[in-house]
Amino acid sequence: MGNRVTPSRCQALAGLILLAAAFGAWPSAAAEPPPTLSLPISCVPGESCWIVNYVDHDPGPGVRDYTCGQATYNEPGTNAHNGTDFAIRDGRAMRRGVAVLAAADGVVTAMRDGEADADITSGAKPVPGGKECGNGVVIDHGNGWETQYCHLRQDSVAVAPRRRVRAGEKLGLVGLSGFTQFPHLHMTVRHAGKTIDPFVGTGRSSECGPGEAPLWNAKTLAALPYALNVVYHAGFAPEKPAPGKARNGEYAASTLARNAPALVLWADLFNVRAGHRVVLTVRGPDGRPVRESTYPVEKNQARLFIFAGKPLKSGQWPAGDYEGVIRLEGSDGDSAARPSEMTVRATVR
Repeated sequence: MGNRVTPSRCQALAGLILLAAAFGAWPSAAAEPPPTLSLPISCVPGESCWIVNYVDHDPGPGVRDYTCGQATYNEPGTNAHNGTDFAIRDGRAMRRGVAVLAAADGVVTAMRDGEADADITSGAKPVPGGKECGNGVVIDHGNGWETQYCHLRQDSVAVAPRRRVRAGEKLGLVGLSGFTQFPHLHMTVRHAGKTIDPFVGTGRSSECGPGEAPLWNAKTLAALPYALNVVYHAGFAPEKPAPGKARNGEYAASTLARNAPALVLWADLFNVRAGHRVVLTVRGPDGRPVRESTYPVEKNQARLFIFAGKPLKSGQWPAGDYEGVIRLEGSDGDSAARPSEMTVRATVR
């Protein structure tokens, strides 16, 4: 999630707006191609970070990502999500620190820091107007091109206005500041003030699919295959799991006590659709199923938290290694996600 920081907002957050002329004349747009963008976050896509929202190409109340799918949304007060959202696993990963990186060479023109990290659904104070981006950085790449990086962790911004940066240079850390519900980086690309989808570039010959000249470099583009749905986080809990605790990284332990009150497999998923099914299977140390549950998805949901398990009725859990498998299936029985399946393990002792 994230909103554009307009020049007036930049003045409020940084106290200074720098014109391109302050850094010397940029070459003409006709003579120079758009910037080539590298991955703006230090992670392994599909393993430690996931794109959960793309740029919205529908100018009205509907939503349409670059493939004509629905992995996007309308931002409050606007008709289009204007960036690409890279989610990290949970609050624990955020606290450990995941670096936000400059996607291309340029000059920092604005920044903001000091905004608190807080999930807007957790009862935190409302985000003031103009601060939806939270802590952020804007970089001018010349010829009217700029990138903006939102929701950085409080007090992590490592650059200041006038600073020249290189592609891959650390700008700060992924956080939960501004108008957001989960730790992620929102990156917007603009040319002459207009949002540009980096998967499309400045034009394409068909309405759906990537453009002929996307802005991502070849390595980054190959690492970011389109994925409408993702099983991105899962684990075991010794109790009925609370979504907030799971998303904060409080069920990260891989060991459970034999007298734990319950043995529960939980999972977090993005962008599930009506007609999908989620199958959760728990196998004990002997390889036999302890619990298997299938949940039909009845409506489209941007985010789904789900769990299945058993309470301890008497005695103790058998010691050993337990395996949990979460599978997201389409209505036709085929996989509907990338990845379509996630396996997690825990040891009971």
